[in-house]
Amino acid sequence: MDHSGHGMTMDLPPFTLGRGLEWSADPFFLIACLVGLGLYGWGVVRLARRGDKWSVGRTIAFVLGVLTVMLAMCTKLNDYGMVMFSVHMVQHMVISMLSPILILLGAPITLALRALPVAATRGNKGPRELLLMFLHSRYMRIITHPAFTIPLFIASLYALYFSPIFDFLMGSKTGHIAMMCHFLAVGLVFFWPIMGVDPGPHRPGYLMRMLELFAGMPFHAFFGIALMMASEPMVDTYKNPPASLGIDALADQSAAGGIAWAFSEIPSVLVLIALLFQWYASEKRQARRTDRAADRDGDKELAAYNAYLASLNARGR
Repeated sequence: MDHSGHGMTMDLPPFTLGRGLEWSADPFFLIACLVGLGLYGWGVVRLARRGDKWSVGRTIAFVLGVLTVMLAMCTKLNDYGMVMFSVHMVQHMVISMLSPILILLGAPITLALRALPVAATRGNKGPRELLLMFLHSRYMRIITHPAFTIPLFIASLYALYFSPIFDFLMGSKTGHIAMMCHFLAVGLVFFWPIMGVDPGPHRPGYLMRMLELFAGMPFHAFFGIALMMASEPMVDTYKNPPASLGIDALADQSAAGGIAWAFSEIPSVLVLIALLFQWYASEKRQARRTDRAADRDGDKELAAYNAYLASLNARGR
């Protein structure tokens, strides 16, 4: 029996990148990812048949986002992550920070709202109407509010790893799947209002979005530094790694801390670039609207002036 109840043998060979990327699918995440890709593809095809366009860039972003989830959960990274803190931290960082950003850049909610059929009769509630009700519900207003998302983002590190909760969840396959789903969900609700691609209850201005982003990121760095500076293993699950791995628990924990510290920079840069592009596009749209309004006002003034001249001419005659 293995360390975690996964049915995985304890005599894993020493970790290498090649071994880590070998196929080893978790059925739950494999099915969930394939269903997600299938639904997204259905939405894109439905729009195309209707003659509507959908951004190729968004499609690529969404597919890459789902593939990163599969990379973390459907390869040997998932097996090694059960016994190596450093590999688990790679999984955590990818699935909570990289995957959500890419998935959100794919604008799946916008696609769903455009692709789902409208209820045939007024008053009836089809899938599209139910999705809109959910998006505008009090529940969504709470879980996407910065006062909720930022503390949750931070607690997912400190309250989980520095308490018995982590060891309890790692003790069963169900617990491990639940924890990884939690990481993905926390990343999605944290970055959703910040990315601002899909409609949602909270739409802060671009400056506020940047402040929200940088309010959460430093805590990842502090968490990583705490792991690197610890003088003993801090998580029971990884205190006694299998001898076949040939690793030292404290050195592996220090590597995990370094990964958490370094990885916090990657999503910050990605999101910042996305926000700057969105801000620039928004300013261009606003400038075009202003120009069109000015042109209309100018046309009205010219028409009024011409009418005035015509009236003077008529009076003169």
